[in-house]
Amino acid sequence: MTTELSSSPRAEPLPLVQAWLVLAVVVIADLMDLIDTSVAALAGPSIRADLGGGPMTLQWVLSAYTAAFALGLVTSGRLGDLLGRRRLFLIGMTGFTLASLACGLAPSAGSLIEARVFQGLFGAAMIPQGIALVKVVFPPEQLRKALMPFGPIMGLATVAGPILAGWLLHLNLFGSEWRSIFLINVPFGILAGLLGLRVLPRHSGEDRGARLDLRGVGLLTAASALLIVPLIQGRDLGWPVWTYVLMAAGVVAFGLFARSERRSSHPVIAPSLFSKRGFVFGLLITGGFYASLSGFVLVVNLLLQSGLGWTPLQSGFALLPWAAGTAIATLLSGAVLAAKLGRASLHLGLSIAVAGLLALWWSIAHWGAAITSWQLAPALFLTGAGSGLLFIPLFDFILGDATPEEVGSGSGMLNAAQQFAGAIGVAALGTVFFARGGPSWIPAAELVFGLCAGLYLVALALVRFLPKHSAL
Repeated sequence: MTTELSSSPRAEPLPLVQAWLVLAVVVIADLMDLIDTSVAALAGPSIRADLGGGPMTLQWVLSAYTAAFALGLVTSGRLGDLLGRRRLFLIGMTGFTLASLACGLAPSAGSLIEARVFQGLFGAAMIPQGIALVKVVFPPEQLRKALMPFGPIMGLATVAGPILAGWLLHLNLFGSEWRSIFLINVPFGILAGLLGLRVLPRHSGEDRGARLDLRGVGLLTAASALLIVPLIQGRDLGWPVWTYVLMAAGVVAFGLFARSERRSSHPVIAPSLFSKRGFVFGLLITGGFYASLSGFVLVVNLLLQSGLGWTPLQSGFALLPWAAGTAIATLLSGAVLAAKLGRASLHLGLSIAVAGLLALWWSIAHWGAAITSWQLAPALFLTGAGSGLLFIPLFDFILGDATPEEVGSGSGMLNAAQQFAGAIGVAALGTVFFARGGPSWIPAAELVFGLCAGLYLVALALVRFLPKHSAL
């Protein structure tokens, strides 16, 4: 996973002007990653209409990116130490830009999914290096000030993502249809890459003694693939025996990975973390929360467009209350609530999210296909606000009992778990949605929203096992 900066010589901070330019490059990279995920979810029905394929095509378009991103995070921190963070960031940015171009030019669903895999892998190489570079180019007294814009910028991106996707699909620039949502990354990637060549430091306190646990990485990759592939393809194929065999093999592979980590001299994850109750339960909370969130985003977009027949632009504006609730709550949590309420802020966020999901379930059941965006707005706002309250403090409380040596490995593991849970959520909840769909998609959406609320309730019950204090 990632390597703590304190374990290696700290690089000298840069002049402030250059340091702020480094921050600008990193912010562009983070925005490309964040917006790319949200716009792909909204464009799913348009992609399927153009390229064909069954329901699993949509699931693969989303899961291919998030699963590859999660697996790439496993090695990106160590590779940054071995290859240099500047070099790996620029490789990641270049690869992500080229993969975005390949997505925009994809002639078939299969080639789009392949390009999304490379997008995820290069994105995973890029994102962790950026944060590490920001931490070393600013002097300690300026670092907090430098990191403050991340929350508002990411919140704004959450709001802008659905609207941007709907607008681009509505404009249909040069007949590009859904392709423009990927092609828009290209000019920004070129700009950030050229600027990065000029301003990123060549040395950033890398630990040249770092080593890769290739056996651990291989087992984790195999275990992940053995779970995701049958979950996505099983329904379309009628759940043949081999799908259950693969899923069982995936569980066994995860067990072998855990055993390998305990014996490795260069483990992917610090083994001592698994002796901490808060971290183990935190992984379960992270898995349930992000699986539900990703499944919700997929299904609500499919419901609005495929179920209710709304255009992508109408769907983008209909999701604005959800995005606004997420952004506002994320800002409030980071600025006020997490510090004042402590761990109770997680209880509050999950409770509000459950209330929002149940309100959404009731709204759809009550108004049916005649529902309007105004009638959806209160429930969507609550769902977004509840989720937004968790984004900033969740990992800090999970790592509350971690030592300084464990924080880097632990945060890397949690980020990978977040992405992997997102892929599982799209695969599993997407499969439930398509399995229950028919003449009307409304009952299928109600079922998924109920399952999401159930997973949030499980996470809510587990919060009490987390440390009462955060890692900050």
